[in-house]
Amino acid sequence: MLQLKKKRIKMRKTMSGLIMLTLFSSLVLPGSAGATPPQSSQVELANVSVQAGQTVHVPVVMKATELPIRAYNMQVDYDTTALEIVRITPRTINTITSSPELNTPSDFQYVINNEEGWVRIIWMDLSEVEHWIDTGDQMFDIEFKAKSTATPGQKQLKVNQDDSEHFHFENVDYGTNAQLSGGTITITAASSGGNSSSPSTGSSGGGGSAATSPAPSVPTTSSTPAPTKGVDIYVNGQKQEQSATASTSTIDNKVTTTIQVDNNKVINQVGNGLRTLLLPVTGTGTNSVVGELNGRLVKTMEGSNAQVVIQTDTGTYTLPASQIKIDQVVKQLGGSAPLEDVKFQIAITPSNDAKKAAIAAAASKMNNTTVIAAPVDFEVKAVYKGQQVDVNRFNAYVERTITLPKDTDGSKITTGVVLQADGTMLHVPTKVIKGTTNDSAVINSLTNSTYALIYHPETFTDISNHWSRTDVEDLASRLVVEGAGDNTFAPDRSITRAEFTAVLLRGLGLHTPESAVTTTFTDVKSDSWYENEVQTAISYGLISGYTDNSFRPNDEISRAEAMTIVARAMKLVDLAKADASETANLLGGYSDGSQVQAWAAEPVASAIKQGLVQGADGKLMADADISRAQTAAIVKRLLAKAGLI
Repeated sequence: MLQLKKKRIKMRKTMSGLIMLTLFSSLVLPGSAGATPPQSSQVELANVSVQAGQTVHVPVVMKATELPIRAYNMQVDYDTTALEIVRITPRTINTITSSPELNTPSDFQYVINNEEGWVRIIWMDLSEVEHWIDTGDQMFDIEFKAKSTATPGQKQLKVNQDDSEHFHFENVDYGTNAQLSGGTITITAASSGGNSSSPSTGSSGGGGSAATSPAPSVPTTSSTPAPTKGVDIYVNGQKQEQSATASTSTIDNKVTTTIQVDNNKVINQVGNGLRTLLLPVTGTGTNSVVGELNGRLVKTMEGSNAQVVIQTDTGTYTLPASQIKIDQVVKQLGGSAPLEDVKFQIAITPSNDAKKAAIAAAASKMNNTTVIAAPVDFEVKAVYKGQQVDVNRFNAYVERTITLPKDTDGSKITTGVVLQADGTMLHVPTKVIKGTTNDSAVINSLTNSTYALIYHPETFTDISNHWSRTDVEDLASRLVVEGAGDNTFAPDRSITRAEFTAVLLRGLGLHTPESAVTTTFTDVKSDSWYENEVQTAISYGLISGYTDNSFRPNDEISRAEAMTIVARAMKLVDLAKADASETANLLGGYSDGSQVQAWAAEPVASAIKQGLVQGADGKLMADADISRAQTAAIVKRLLAKAGLI
């Protein structure tokens, strides 16, 4: 296989310095003799909507590529009368990033020109280990701000695909063709009250929600519903006028706005490729927002692989229709309920005083812990003739966003937490999105619950000069790993099978079994500290034990065994595993790759493929025990690669 010569590049700040951004366009390599060039790669800029004066994230994703991409060059042009770029964020794991102001070598570089309206980006794999871009990988994220003076309407991001200096990709063997799609930004008018607001969620993964202003004070006088009125919703970023009605009611000082979708109007959009149904409800001063749609619309959206998004001052809830599992819900309602008569209610509600007190009490029992944002409830339920079914478990991670109060520093959040029935707080995968007005915390979970945001910085005396310090401190601040006593972590100590399983589950935010567990191990006692962890891991298919029906929880776990469990977790976070041909090639890159036992070959290769393990001195050391530090590093890489943190 031909290899791209690895050149270290420096970027100058001047316009002429952009010459370096076209460097690799002259490095187009011929394919191997007699080989057939691969099909064109498919690159997608998300279609998004944003309110004037607010920001929005535009993920740029490699939707499909026959061969992995090792370098690209792209210039995106935009309308400066309406848009400006806030920041560019690389998303490819293990890149060495650099801002335009740094003269240090990097494999991801960019220049933003908000006066002329363009951004130039280049990425080349300069790492010692191949970290190429494959199908489904997000390449980078562009955060735009819609100017407060912007006229409502659509703005198209433009890329000159005929000019290799503006749009060029290199895969592992060829200078490949690439095709671009998407990039429409719909700008809506700035909210001045009522139910008009701007959508900020793209049609494909990544990104975050636009910042919103703090809610006005809550009225406390009314106890009857206000009259309904027509409101606008958005289908695939396009405004659908008068396609829903809104009503507001106040009971016991709790104000709730309910948006009832015109189901038939939205169903008629399916033929146009329905992907996202956005219900924006901001600037209303309401405590709780409920989006309501019927079962027939949910079933139709499920068939179109569409998602519904509820956007409020408190936060945003993005729910794929397939995760509602409507057939199961209808069965729970008796099986005969007509779909058009089943109401699905998706709610975002600030938690009540009792839950706030429980969160505060849990934080007070932990060292150096501060609650940064009040807890929020995310709920989904189906209602039919007085019956109710709660939809609170999903087959894939579902995203919800909590908008921080104005002037709240997002860097002071170490993680989101879920409130347990016993009053304890546990980690859920969380990342913070910076905004120009409000920061937001993006939480991904396989369940619905009550979520809060905390600041819990943590360190240990014996990792100050250890290679794992950053990973350990990050996971400790997220309540994923714990110390070994006396403010130490013991980074080089081996970890047991039970301990490794517990750390992985905490990192993934899996705290209870998915379903009733029928498998039991002879050596996992009902009163052991790890019983719940083992049962949870079994229910999610992460562990299977030994042929003698034992789990051996206190045995030290090898790197190969750990990678086997991690490879099974990759399915939960939607990361591709290595196939048979990849397995041989990936293991062949290490001097001891042939020594990996057959049962572990594919899992170890999958971990290598996703950059979760790197080996040392050209060796995998698959049969060696894995350490506490290595465990922290691998779990953090898994969460980062999946985009969960």
